Amino acid sequence: MDIHKLDTYAKSLIKEAAYNIKTSLTSELIIESKSEANDLVTNIDKETEKFFIKHIKADFAEHRIFGEEGFGDDIKDLSGFVWLLDPIDGTTNFIHQKQNFAISLGIYKDGVGILGYIYNVMEDTLLSGSLNGGAYLDDLRLPRLGASSVEEAVVGINARWVVPNRYVHHEGMVSLLKTVRGTRSLGSAAIEISYVVTGKLDAYISMRLSPWDIAGGMVIAKEVGAIATNLAFEHLDLLDADSFIVSKPGLHEQLLTDYIQIKQNPAD
Repeated sequence: MDIHKLDTYAKSLIKEAAYNIKTSLTSELIIESKSEANDLVTNIDKETEKFFIKHIKADFAEHRIFGEEGFGDDIKDLSGFVWLLDPIDGTTNFIHQKQNFAISLGIYKDGVGILGYIYNVMEDTLLSGSLNGGAYLDDLRLPRLGASSVEEAVVGINARWVVPNRYVHHEGMVSLLKTVRGTRSLGSAAIEISYVVTGKLDAYISMRLSPWDIAGGMVIAKEVGAIATNLAFEHLDLLDADSFIVSKPGLHEQLLTDYIQIKQNPAD
C-alpha cells in the first residue's frame, strides 16, 4: 500500500464530504437522540458516514470502517487497515451554531496509526499527520511543541467534569481551574485536539470519548510531540470508550499526578 496515494485519496474524500455538509446547511435537518437527550445525530451525520463507506468499500474492499453512526463494520480488533471515522464531530455545534464541528478520521494498520486528519469544515482548514512524516496545517508543517507549566496553561475541559461527577474527584479539578491561566470548552473533541496540536491550548481533558473522536488526532499529536493517554496514564483503548488527555510534554504527567484523580468506583 502506497501511503502517499492513500493520503491523497483520504484528503479528497474529506474535502468532498465537507462540501456536501456545507451545502446541507440550507436544508432542514432531521435531528434524533441516541443514548441520551444530549447525544444527538442528524441525517447529515448518517449521510456523511455512508458517503465515506461507499467510496472506501468500492476502492479498498479489504479495508474496514469503524464509524460513529454504526454503518461500517463490526470491529472487534484493529488488524489490517481500519478507518476510524466521526463524520461530524461536534454535532450539537453543527445543529446550534453551524460552526465549530469537524470531520475526524484516523487510518490504522494493525493497530498503529499511520494517517490522521481533522478537518474544520466551516474554517476550511485541514490538519493532517502521517506516521514519522510530520504534521501539517494545510500545507504548513507544524513545529514540535515546547513545554508548559500548569500556571501558564490554557486547558480545554467541559465544566461538567469540575462539579461532582462519576469519573474523577472534582476537588482536584477545582484546584486545577484555580491554578491554570484559563480554560476553554469548544464542544468538539477533534477541534480541541487540533488546538493542542497547534499550540492554541496546552492540554485537553475528557472523561469519556469514543475511538473515532480521537483516532485521527492521536496520529497528528504524536508527530508534534504531544502526549495522549487515558487518565490512568495508560495507552488508549481504540475499541471502546475511554477517558482522554492530550497535552504538551512535561505538563501531561504533572496534570495526572497533582490534579486528576480518577475514581476507583465510577458509581461514587
